[in-house]
Amino acid sequence: MKAILRISLFLAAVVIVGVTAVQGQRVIKGTVYMDGEPAAGITVEAHKGGEMMTSFDGKYEVEADAKTKYIRFTFIDESKKLEIEGKTGDIFDFAFRGSIPSGDGEEEESGDVNLGTLEELMKAQDKTFLNELSLYTEFYKQKDYKSAIPHWEKLYNQYPKSTPNLYIHGGKIYENYIEKATNDADRDKNIDKYMKLYDKRIKYFGDRGYVLGRKGTSWLKYKLSPDRDQSPEGDDLKAIHKSGYEWLSESVAIQGDKTEPPVLILLMQTTVALFKLGELPKEQVVTNYEKCNEIANAIVAANEDEEKVKQTQETVLPYIENIFGKSGAADCEALVNIFSPQFEEKGDDVDFIKSMLRRLGRANCTETELFGTATERLYQLDPSAEAAFNMARRFLKKDDVDKAREYYQMAIDQETDDELLANYHYERGLLRYAKMGNLVGARNDARRALQLNPDFCEANMLMANIYVAASQKFEGTDLEKSAVFWLACDYFAKARRGEDCAIDASSNLAKYKKYFPNKEEAFMEGLQEGTTYHVGGWINENTKVRF
Repeated sequence: MKAILRISLFLAAVVIVGVTAVQGQRVIKGTVYMDGEPAAGITVEAHKGGEMMTSFDGKYEVEADAKTKYIRFTFIDESKKLEIEGKTGDIFDFAFRGSIPSGDGEEEESGDVNLGTLEELMKAQDKTFLNELSLYTEFYKQKDYKSAIPHWEKLYNQYPKSTPNLYIHGGKIYENYIEKATNDADRDKNIDKYMKLYDKRIKYFGDRGYVLGRKGTSWLKYKLSPDRDQSPEGDDLKAIHKSGYEWLSESVAIQGDKTEPPVLILLMQTTVALFKLGELPKEQVVTNYEKCNEIANAIVAANEDEEKVKQTQETVLPYIENIFGKSGAADCEALVNIFSPQFEEKGDDVDFIKSMLRRLGRANCTETELFGTATERLYQLDPSAEAAFNMARRFLKKDDVDKAREYYQMAIDQETDDELLANYHYERGLLRYAKMGNLVGARNDARRALQLNPDFCEANMLMANIYVAASQKFEGTDLEKSAVFWLACDYFAKARRGEDCAIDASSNLAKYKKYFPNKEEAFMEGLQEGTTYHVGGWINENTKVRF
């Protein structure tokens, strides 16, 4: 909402500029910097004047009043003021963090800086360069960083454009110093130098998007390291996450599907951290989740790097999903607010509707009007297994059991993916168990789900609950009825291995063990602990005798 408000205010400011320009109003402009770099996403507001948000060049230009006293600069929810009352001129550069660089936004070079490339310096046989390069390289190879650093620093300061290895090797040296530091003051001193190294690398070798991703990664790694003497708290913690978020966001915006996969994970982590710290709205969490998912899927679709694709599929996408799911931002109100206007625009896009329904389903938003409308629309456009499954859920919410069962069957008949098919059988089994009292049919579905996915803990829970319900209706002696609880607890024990079922399964194990057959009765039937026992009838399964 804040972003929408700011855009609205900006549009209003444009109107004001048009109306008042003829009255000779003052126009204030300048550049906003963060850590020596032009800063994007800064809202600039002139007292008694206009407002705008900076782009990647950091520049702003706003209408002001003759009585304007200050300019306010806001990034996310942090604001700073620059007092301009009594100051002459209309150009005001501002450092939101760090200092204002000299000249055109770059650090001033001292007179002895040589901007020659490696090839040029080698061709010119620059003796100082060649000597320092030889010494630092030799010490670096031996990991004698203490001896390497003075020679490296001379090259870094005097020959900053000679070779990218200066920055790659320098990063390794600073990482070594940070990791071996004995106190936070030394750690932070070297972290600051490391961050400036990234900025200088961008200045001389470009590749801003890639380098900012690395910068944000290193910053968060060392500022939030568990090895620190004191863990950051309060405003310090917010500031750390804000800096990391800024660099990672810009990196992802520039790199797109060229983003390094771990950067997507870190962006989601910092997004959720800032949300929990009250610095980002939940809508931004959803937006960033969508963006990270879109880029990760584009990486997979491009299929340019087998290892990168594998890492994205097996680690990044599940991790992003997990972070988002546990964020607390994935509530139905936020998702519906995000997806409703998109659905109006993309109501004929099958892939979009499928993706939206999956996310609404994972957030348990199946009772929303949007989910119902989109489900029916998807089935009209593409009567696939997934669409039939969503229709089954839709009718289940309406308590139309017959229709729900019909669509579950359609989904099962069409699905070819084992994991999805297992889920369809599980949900139909749950329907048969909870809504129809059909224990045999429910058991058959749950068993089929486990054949397709043996680690499906919810299906194991369903099997156990079916047998608990069956125990009183089971034909036979009291011992034979009680023996069904052995089998039920077998399935509770299997379900306990799944993280999502562990607590409920453990609780049920403790609850139903007390219904096991009496030891004396079992002894009279010739049953010995640990031996195999067959539960007959429609159940027809083996278990172990225990007391």
